[in-house]
Amino acid sequence: MGKAAVVRAFGEIRAALAVLNAEVDGAGAVPFSAADPLAGLADGCLEILAGSREVEAGIAGLKAKAAVGYAESAHVVAGPDVPVRAQEMAVAAEIGCVLALGPRASSSFLVTSHAVTATLPRTLEALQAGAISWSHAVVMADETACLDPDGAAALEAHFLDPDAPDRARGCPVGGLPAHRFKAKARTWRERHQAGSIEQRHAKGVADRRVEFRPDQDGMAWLSAYLPADQALAGWNRLTAAARGMQGPDEPRSMPQLRADTFTEAILTNGTPNGGNSTGNSTGNGAGTDQPSSGIRAQVLVTVPAFSLMGQTDEPAMLDGYGPIPPSMARALVASGAGSFYRVLVDPRDGAPLEIGRTSYRVTGAMRSWLRLRDGKCPFPGCSNNSLDNDADHILAWAKGGTTGISNLGQPCPKHHKLRHTTAWKPTPATKNEPPGWTSPTGRHYQSEHQDWEPPRWPSGFLQGERYLPGGHIMPAEGVVPGEPSLAEERSLLEEALLQHLVS
Repeated sequence: MGKAAVVRAFGEIRAALAVLNAEVDGAGAVPFSAADPLAGLADGCLEILAGSREVEAGIAGLKAKAAVGYAESAHVVAGPDVPVRAQEMAVAAEIGCVLALGPRASSSFLVTSHAVTATLPRTLEALQAGAISWSHAVVMADETACLDPDGAAALEAHFLDPDAPDRARGCPVGGLPAHRFKAKARTWRERHQAGSIEQRHAKGVADRRVEFRPDQDGMAWLSAYLPADQALAGWNRLTAAARGMQGPDEPRSMPQLRADTFTEAILTNGTPNGGNSTGNSTGNGAGTDQPSSGIRAQVLVTVPAFSLMGQTDEPAMLDGYGPIPPSMARALVASGAGSFYRVLVDPRDGAPLEIGRTSYRVTGAMRSWLRLRDGKCPFPGCSNNSLDNDADHILAWAKGGTTGISNLGQPCPKHHKLRHTTAWKPTPATKNEPPGWTSPTGRHYQSEHQDWEPPRWPSGFLQGERYLPGGHIMPAEGVVPGEPSLAEERSLLEEALLQHLVS
């Protein structure tokens, strides 16, 4: 077989490509639909796109295995007298020339190929099956690089094993764009990675900086590496200011308005209108955004109860960013920062207890709950932060739709417009799951769900214990009829947490 088999196989692939190209050109032997050729061609092209995606993934898995096979064989052929580093460079150079990649890209491809073929069996299997793309495999390799084998296997199982007890909910990994998968994988790793997020955050704070990078056409980049709460508050403030400037007589786009607002702020007295901006120190190098212009970019901070009390070190979740150190979350809550709403989490099941007292059981609470449920615009692949999104009835009010969480979505302005001006439609939601979407062709796309999970319990506490009045705790097996309901227990726990905050 050997080379002859390889040549024959690629010849068959090229022949298949010729057939598919003819079908896309409408020159196939049989039309997709004799009754409606144009609609049939449109649907057929989507089928070809879907099939191409699977084949490309399988080819990517094949390339990874071939690259590793070549590298291992070349090392043996070179013999022990060739220095290891020199041989690695030679292998990467050969692969780079064959694939037309630069030195850095070829080395990165080889490193990822080694990781996928040697340490990530579920990822390789999903790649070969066409369930994920090479970009997803790169994310998996990057996010597991700092984990031990057990940690890497756990991350793989969470996202790729349908039978895992804590598997990721919502849209499958392969249905997410790679950048959305990266955000979810990073969140999981931050929650489960060995080592304290506080220590890594402290190093990040020490490395904070502003960078300038020239670009083409008389342009340049000015960027800042900041604590997450400061960066997100600044971004949300720019968004709110830009959104407020939009109107029929404003020709600038949102990106242009953000850029102009940012420029005016740093080149004047610190605010877009030349005033002064104030902020409260939150410790750990972090600060909150309280501009004198009255713009308040409200951000949800989801804090596990025991983490808030300082009894565990698990991360909190900053809406629009992801995991943050518990010290940052405690500082944001303790300072009473007006731009941040705390979300306390039940230590038994991860369910939210309440959304800050300033919005509890008022109109704003429903919008905040939507943000907590969805995290972002629920349209497939969209990363638009929930702050900038619109509350929208899934079933229109005029058609009998209710104003309840299960009949509301929060699409970003672009996808809100898409819903009302095209045949794209959201599917039903629930109190805990955002809506999916149905395309004009009738295809259904599942939304991305947030991976909530029960918080960690501090040493000395047993998960399943019950909270009783006066701060007493009773094991779950000691429960008898007539004791507080779950809702009453949550209320008691909430009061205990609030007393802790006051003290």
